[in-house]
Amino acid sequence: MRVMHCRFLVVGLLFSVIVNFWNPLLAAEVSPADRQSNMGLESFQRGDFEQAASSWTEASQLYEREGEIRRQCEMLIYLSQANQALGRYKEAGKNLDLALGLARKAGDQIQLASVLGALGNLYIATGPEETALKHLNEGLRISREVNNQDLSASILNNLGNLLTAQKKYAEAAAAYEESASLAKSRNNGLLTTRALINAATASIQNKQYKEAKARLDNALDQIRPLEASHDKASGLITIGLAYDELRSRLPDSSDSLLLLAHQTFSEAGTISDSIGDRRASSYAWGHLGRLYEDERRYQEALQLTRRATFAAQQVNAPESLYRWEWQTGRLLRKLGSIDDAIGAYRRAVRTLQSIRPELSVSYGAPQTSFREEMGPVYFELVDLLLQRGQSLQDPKQVAPYLIEARDTVELFKAAELRDYFRDDCVDTALSKVTKLDVVGSTTAIIYPILLADRTELLVGLPTGLKQVSVPVGTETLTKEVREFRRKLEKRTTREYLPHAQKLYDWLIRPIEPDLAAFPIDTLIFVPDGALRTIPMAALNDGKQFVIAKYAVGITPSLNLTDPRPIKREDMKVLAVGVTEAVQGFPALPNVSEELHELQTLLGSKNLVDREFLASNFEKALKEEQFSIVHVASHGEFGNDVDKTFLLTFDDKLSLDRLNQMVGVFRFRDDPLELLTLSACDTAAGDDRAALGLAGMAIKAGARSALATLWNINDEAAVDLVVDFYRELKDSSVSRAVALQRAQLKLINNPRYEHPGFWSPFLMINNWL
Repeated sequence: MRVMHCRFLVVGLLFSVIVNFWNPLLAAEVSPADRQSNMGLESFQRGDFEQAASSWTEASQLYEREGEIRRQCEMLIYLSQANQALGRYKEAGKNLDLALGLARKAGDQIQLASVLGALGNLYIATGPEETALKHLNEGLRISREVNNQDLSASILNNLGNLLTAQKKYAEAAAAYEESASLAKSRNNGLLTTRALINAATASIQNKQYKEAKARLDNALDQIRPLEASHDKASGLITIGLAYDELRSRLPDSSDSLLLLAHQTFSEAGTISDSIGDRRASSYAWGHLGRLYEDERRYQEALQLTRRATFAAQQVNAPESLYRWEWQTGRLLRKLGSIDDAIGAYRRAVRTLQSIRPELSVSYGAPQTSFREEMGPVYFELVDLLLQRGQSLQDPKQVAPYLIEARDTVELFKAAELRDYFRDDCVDTALSKVTKLDVVGSTTAIIYPILLADRTELLVGLPTGLKQVSVPVGTETLTKEVREFRRKLEKRTTREYLPHAQKLYDWLIRPIEPDLAAFPIDTLIFVPDGALRTIPMAALNDGKQFVIAKYAVGITPSLNLTDPRPIKREDMKVLAVGVTEAVQGFPALPNVSEELHELQTLLGSKNLVDREFLASNFEKALKEEQFSIVHVASHGEFGNDVDKTFLLTFDDKLSLDRLNQMVGVFRFRDDPLELLTLSACDTAAGDDRAALGLAGMAIKAGARSALATLWNINDEAAVDLVVDFYRELKDSSVSRAVALQRAQLKLINNPRYEHPGFWSPFLMINNWL
């Protein structure tokens, strides 16, 4: 999970507040349920969240049998904190939903506020932010009404975390300051420290670096006298991370800040070891090892990192273990032990794969992309594998390294899609797909791998995999891609052409001899990063576009592609669209002609304008098994799945909702063959939005998708779409070739020869 020390924010844990009111040690006799409750608290405070969860589950069940509603509710709040610490957000949500019902049943306002505060805290991690704010505000209102300052302080701290995530740093700092003031008045040292640390974090984000340093110093003074506990160790680690972050912001104080970071990590490690908190120990020694790595003291860094790795293994903490395995790989590489480094990186990737459901959660901080945070682990391993492969002479020895490099990128691509869509649709797809190595004698798979100093092209040919290195790094390539995309959309100029030719020289020309050695007629790209935002069909060799020589398709992941020809017999088509201006979107007058042509050509069932209601669309999909679903309406793909939708006449369909509608085909003998979106749009330069577009077919449970990178909104779209379906009726023509022929017809029309008209249409996933 991303929560634990991957960010600076510290959560105000509500059980530390609740225990002030229902401490079982105050009871005359300690019952079995009370004993389990205490055991859970002790386990949590030494970082053993698994044992804490087990004890609190048992305590909750015992209190339920005894009819102790308030105590059962309390245990469920505790349990949610343990599950959240373990990254089990769904389980934490279930705990709190049950606790909310019990608190309302008991009529206890303090417990109700506690549950609402805990729910708000959970929604900071999982979203949506509006729900988090609603619960936190309601919990805060009640806690203030009953004058519970401890609870108010805890909720204010977490409200500050939400405001920080929303980049409202001044408001966040105010919430933290109020939290710290209330906590200090109650002699709650831990909560005071948490709020001060978080206020410092908000100051760093707000570029108030000297103020941040002063707050950290204050927090350090407050935390040092406290008793040894997981919370104290965790707080010290977070202070150390913040001091380290400030080093580049306050260069004149860099040495003193380095010393402070070193001291706090060492102190946290000593405390963690003394109380048997292996989880916190892992982070303390691991981060200290990273400081030594930064200072190029690699042997000392390696010793500390191995200590951190062992601690993480002891407590089964994969969310920290992968970090130290990755760090071990980096250090071994710098020490020249390449084979050992590859082994460490392999372990890091395996560990990451085991915890991937939790990786989509980023608690209380501005969302960073999965690529930025986790991508380096995968791509640094790929870099080493490709370098090792190039150092060998025997092709038989080289091949396993190339295959492993490609498979490692495949693992990353699947995890990235899973992170974007926030569900396991990818796992469902993987379970149905046979792994591909050779895809036919006329198809080449082009797999660009973007590295800092070069671009590697892995080309899948009928004879196997070949590696071609291009001395163009990610930054240079991305800059060229951005310019190409921007100028491609200017349909009145040929400014795009130099960029189209340069990208051709980098991505296609180096492999032309290999392509010419076989009867290749189709190129399937597995684009990465910025390459997802451009149409490869529009690259130009100086005389003609790629599409003039090859049919072109893309897939977000080769292992998620199941290429098989479309079934032409008994093909049923549902065609839906909006022609009128609705919900603030402009009219699409040409959609009427588009859908009419489909009805004439394919006998489609059409739902237009007021017939194309979300409910009617869902009803039609449930009642009939369609082969093709064609949507001619506005669609937008954002960098977050929550900002991605298709427009019906009366609603905006999220990808989740579309998935639920189209997903009924997954449970039938034949899934949806093709989902077409003829008026969708992705923002130029937004790689994650393009990732969503590319992964749409997988998400919706369709074998393939035809969609546009930008909105054509022109007669050209009608001509291309109708020609595509006309070609597709021919059983000898693949989907990719059908699109190629439709695009070539537009190129030959002087009105539409500019690639801005025809190139944004992409054939995604299954190209046969």
